Amino acid sequence: MRIRSLILAACVISAALPAIADVAEANAAFRAGRYDMALLEVAAAGPTADGYALKARTLLAQTICSNGEPGTAQIRDALVAANAALELDRRHGEGRLQKAIALSLLTRPMSLGEANRSGYGPEAKALAEGVLADDPANHFALGFLAVWHVEVHRRGGSLGAAVMGASLKTARANYAEAVRLAPEDAGLRWQWARALAAYDAKKYRAEIEAELQAAVAIDPQTELDRVMQGRAGVLLEVVSGGKAHEIETAAQAML
Repeated sequence: MRIRSLILAACVISAALPAIADVAEANAAFRAGRYDMALLEVAAAGPTADGYALKARTLLAQTICSNGEPGTAQIRDALVAANAALELDRRHGEGRLQKAIALSLLTRPMSLGEANRSGYGPEAKALAEGVLADDPANHFALGFLAVWHVEVHRRGGSLGAAVMGASLKTARANYAEAVRLAPEDAGLRWQWARALAAYDAKKYRAEIEAELQAAVAIDPQTELDRVMQGRAGVLLEVVSGGKAHEIETAAQAML
């Protein structure tokens, strides 16, 4: 089975770096969706862990917001930037999260077995778990892990989930805590709804619809949030009138 969706990419990518002077202007450009300007500002600020992490986040946001399949070259550039952040600070939270997203994107054309053998899937999980161990209130890491567990179940079934250590109970617990910490995060709700819709639209239809409605009702904080809300609105239309298999097909094709 081929991967047809990301693992909480947009939600984590939309995470805001601290307003440190060196990257404040770049972060503001990122939030406004001026990604080329954000990259220029990061380059001008010089080599810092925050700057490299923001570069990775910006490159991944560009990838997510583009039409069609994500470009491997840009994903690998983001991975290089995230690794550069971790070379300067091996426990840098944003750097680890963006590396997890980049690795997840690289597994997109792989089967579950290929993703496991590559090491990318397990490493992405371990990175997010490490962030959460250092910061239990990090709702981005919680959200990432929630969707990771659902995605593994969807792609590998019970056997694949057992091999990869995925649990729907853990997924739901992680998501509940993430929403408790950040009820107004549109990307968080969008990615959870999309993951459930891709996995089992018939079983979770009511919850999917409620989460999508919540996502589109939230006041967006960034341009990326607005993009995610637009996709939530598209999927909501399918959920409102489509059959379960149509919902699953639509969700699996969306980022």
